[in-house]
Amino acid sequence: MKSKVFFLTIVAVLIFFGCASRRERQILYSSSYNYEIQPAGVGQDGTKALKVWGYGRSPEDAVKTAKRNAIAASIFQGIPAGPGVGRTPAIVTEHNADVKHAEYFDEFFKVGGRYLSFITLSTDGPPSGRDRVRIERNYYKVGVYVQIMHDNLRRELENAGIARRLDHGF
Repeated sequence: MKSKVFFLTIVAVLIFFGCASRRERQILYSSSYNYEIQPAGVGQDGTKALKVWGYGRSPEDAVKTAKRNAIAASIFQGIPAGPGVGRTPAIVTEHNADVKHAEYFDEFFKVGGRYLSFITLSTDGPPSGRDRVRIERNYYKVGVYVQIMHDNLRRELENAGIARRLDHGF
């Protein structure tokens, strides 16, 4: 009898932790702060060349998410340093700017929204090989190379009153 209770307890614990880890993975995939970005080289003046990863139920959805992540990371987190490229700080340094200006960012990041106008180049074709990873049965992680117009993006956010101008002073 004791062995049956012990066995059922072990099974219940394993099921509980299995469900929790799946829930944690789902939260990780849909997190608005989960940006995987690495500099891909030096872009033209005013642009940043990046390799960005996105998650989605299909490779096409993951590509859309990766483009959104490239713009969102440069706005809220900044771009990390890479070979020959220094770290670029976030455009918006105000704490909780995404919540304070939620109406603007909801419109800016909607499907087919204005954020796409700040992407000049991207590898839109269906990625393959190491740039396309199947994580679960119906979830993909896709790597896309993009070039964003960083200076134009900063100017847009300054004109909207969200980012502080660089010549504003301390």
